[in-house]
Formats: sequence, structure tokens, C-alpha cells
Amino acid sequence: LVAEVMDEMKIREKTIMVAPVGCSVFAYEYFRCDGVQAAHGRAPAVATGVRRSLPADRVVFTYQGDGDLAAIGTAEMVHAATRGEKITIIFINNAIYGMTGGQMAPTTLIGQVTDTTPYGRTFEANGNPIRVCEMLSQLDGPSYIARVSVSAPKYVRQAKKAILRAFSDQIAGRGFTLVEVLSTCPSNWGLSPLDAMQWLEENMLPVFPLGVYKDTEVKLAEGGER
Repeated sequence: LVAEVMDEMKIREKTIMVAPVGCSVFAYEYFRCDGVQAAHGRAPAVATGVRRSLPADRVVFTYQGDGDLAAIGTAEMVHAATRGEKITIIFINNAIYGMTGGQMAPTTLIGQVTDTTPYGRTFEANGNPIRVCEMLSQLDGPSYIARVSVSAPKYVRQAKKAILRAFSDQIAGRGFTLVEVLSTCPSNWGLSPLDAMQWLEENMLPVFPLGVYKDTEVKLAEGGER
């Protein structure tokens, strides 16, 4: 979807991807645009440097998993959002550390079994899952914050529109944008791909409701402050 949006907007030649070591470590194999590799969790900080050092017409995005963004990378994410950095974060949430073997992530659901929560995540031991969109929507810096899913065709269409909007806001200079994408991890969930789609919709959607959590364009249109 990200690649399709880049091509449809005709911005591929001026887009720079920042992929951290971790879930998106091989992203440079899948995107035909310039890219920079960042240390685990540090992609927003690296993207900030890239964005500030290049001409204003460049487009910069990070592609990060939940273990990367919402654990070791929490500070970089929050402060980039607070500053209103003109970058876009594509945040993939599959409620688990997908690439490193299936450990509990900050987004792991209560009761969910992982390699490090063999009896299921509990609030007493591990707290509740982090809701990134809800948290960032309280800050003044972000321009557009949305949560989407890719578990059904109707959701995929919505996801593409959200990614298009996030890039459009960045190009317009409105500020920080983030699209959280609920996704599956059949291998570490121990499910077939089809069953994983159903598990996502039955278990993740109630905890991570889809929708637009911040949209300053709508607020401005209604006469509110940025």
C-alpha cells in the first residue's frame, strides 16, 4: 500500500524511507526508493535528521513494528510527534515481536500467549497494552493520526486512503503524521493465515478500535486552532 501510494502520488524519486533494525530490517529489499537504516527504535530520530537536512519537497517516512516503535522507540516517537516533525510513521501492530521469535510486545493483549507470557499476559505482571494512536492524539504536534487494518478488503481500502492522507499532510507541511496498521503474525500466533485474520478482527479490533484519532485539517475547517 505504501508503494502504491508513492507511485500514484508520483513522489517515489523524492521519498526517503527510514527502516530500523528489527521487524522492517529488510524493507530496503521491498521499496524502490532511497532508504536509511536506523538502530532499533531510533527511526523517528534518524528521520528527523533526514527531513531537516534535505529540501522541503522531500518526503520521509519510517516503517516500524510494535516492538520497535512502542518499546525501545517510545521516546523517539513521542518527542518527534511533540515537535510536529514533518515525517510520516507507518506503524505495524501485530501484538507481538514478530521477527525475533514471538515475545510479548507492548501491544500484546491481556491473556495473549507469547514466548515470554506462556500463561498469557496479565495486567498485574505486564500492564495493559499501549494504545499508540490514543496517546499521540493528545499531543499538539501531530497533524493526522489514524488506525487501520488489513484484515479484510474494506479495511485495506481504508488503509490506503489513510496512508495517502498522511503523505499528503506531510507534503503540505502540516506536521507529524502516523498510520497504525493492525496486521497478523500467523507464525508466532500459531494460526493459519485465514484463522489469523479472524483472530485479529475478534480480538484486536475491540482493544484497538479503527478510526481517525486526530485530524487538524478538519479542526481548522471547523474554525478551531491548530
